Amino acid sequence: MKAKILVIDDENSIRFTLGSFLSDEGYEVRTAEDYNEALSLLSETGFDLIFADIILGGKTGIDILREVKKRKLSCPVIIITGDPNIETASDAVRLGAFDYITKPVRKNDIIHVANVAMQYKAIYDRSEKYRSNLEAIFRSVKDGIVTVDKELTVVEMNEAARSICGFSSDIAGKSYSSLPQNCDRQCLEAIVETIEKKQSIERYRIECRHSGRPDQIVTLTTSPLIDSNGAFSGAVMVVRDETPLAVLERDMEERRQFHNIVGKSEKMQEIYSLIESLADVQTTVLITGESGTGKELVAEALHYRGVRGNKPLVKVNCSALPENLLESELFGHTKGAFTGAIKDKIGRFQRADGGTIFLDEIGDMSQNMQLRLLRVLQEMEFERVGDSTPVKVDVRVIAATNQALAEKVRLGRFREDLYYRLKVIELNLPPLRDRLEDIPLLVDHFLKKFNKKLNKDIKGISEEVQKMFMDYHWPGNIREMEHTLEHAFILCRQSMITVDHLPPDFRKFTGTRTYFPKEGETDYSQTILKALEKSGGNKAKASRLLGISRRTLYRKMEEYGIKRDVII
Repeated sequence: MKAKILVIDDENSIRFTLGSFLSDEGYEVRTAEDYNEALSLLSETGFDLIFADIILGGKTGIDILREVKKRKLSCPVIIITGDPNIETASDAVRLGAFDYITKPVRKNDIIHVANVAMQYKAIYDRSEKYRSNLEAIFRSVKDGIVTVDKELTVVEMNEAARSICGFSSDIAGKSYSSLPQNCDRQCLEAIVETIEKKQSIERYRIECRHSGRPDQIVTLTTSPLIDSNGAFSGAVMVVRDETPLAVLERDMEERRQFHNIVGKSEKMQEIYSLIESLADVQTTVLITGESGTGKELVAEALHYRGVRGNKPLVKVNCSALPENLLESELFGHTKGAFTGAIKDKIGRFQRADGGTIFLDEIGDMSQNMQLRLLRVLQEMEFERVGDSTPVKVDVRVIAATNQALAEKVRLGRFREDLYYRLKVIELNLPPLRDRLEDIPLLVDHFLKKFNKKLNKDIKGISEEVQKMFMDYHWPGNIREMEHTLEHAFILCRQSMITVDHLPPDFRKFTGTRTYFPKEGETDYSQTILKALEKSGGNKAKASRLLGISRRTLYRKMEEYGIKRDVII
């Protein structure tokens, strides 16, 4: 279809001249001699471009421009003026005119400005179509969507978000932190963290504790808004109402995922129920289990599902730091307390005030630090290194270990009083080899994760790989499965992961499932010696045969007095 152009001028010669020039270029041209005739034509026909004289009897071209804006028409308006310096011509451009040309009109000028204006309109129309499509999608999505700028000012919020969160419709332009949120504000915490760290945050199935919807459960995902040039402009939050599904799962007495923990086995259902029972109980919890079983995820679930969920969760790896640095990390120090203490430092306990501190690898803590921790647990106060002033805190303590603390207590390597103070409630995570029915779910979980992370579209694993996964003893548990699948994803160039994509060590040891005995069942030392004998003294092979990590094997050998260079 030909593009349609309207020429408005009270001079017949100008209307005829412009009409001829533009018709010769293939445009369909209509003309009007005054303001009223132009309005009638605008009501009857949609135009792609308008040429309007600046003076139209009692009206002006600017009046035409205002009418076009009032009707929200997308056609550009070009003003024709007899005086290029006239003030109203400049005003017209400021008011939104596309351009202006001067009399006497020249064909080349007319054709050039018309072509440029039509190119602009084509780009504008495509942009508007794209924007309209996005708005339609934005409105129709059932998940709540909220976008904010770097200062937390709300840019957009769809109707689903207003419904889920209970917001009014006039919140655009307001600070998200100032909105009336009748909940525990975990969404605000997630958005702030995304803006500060420019990282995506996911909170799976959290309880909103909304005053109007006390049973509402949602999944939150926040992501940074970064354009193609790498410029950061804010964050987007997607809120999915999981309440109906959670109720259905609860009725079915089977949950496939809890927070970020995946599993539907009977043992995991027991873990989920225990987490729910402990979430709002402020007692100390000791999480035990082999390396890679998900102890940190359980700690996160305990924190975020509880009343402290909108307060800090501070994590400390007790094995990663020597004693003097760990003391400073936990309790802080004053300037000059030791060499290198160039300023005061707040410790992790103080940073966790009101929230939760997660002490991972608690079994590696020295005797001196064990004593200090015991005092903190008993009195909830401590002294910073180099200072004698007590600091009072309100902190829930969650500890985790992959070691047999009871055995360390028996050997005098862990304080008995601290052990029982930590073990008010023990939450023991089963190894993956004891919950094989969860392997298909975990595979699906990691497929989705790595497809998104590595921008691939891998559909699944072959039957042979599935069988190998079910037969394997998984000494590294879920962490080992994750690394195994990530290795396979990197190598896989097809839609299905096969045996050839798996790590060589994994292929070598599949089919060899063994059982490392629990305490009291048999003699640990004999089990270790038999594994070393079978592996020819190779510690890596022995650890795989035992179903434990090499680090755990070395620790067990030390506990039972087996030398590392033992000859079998």
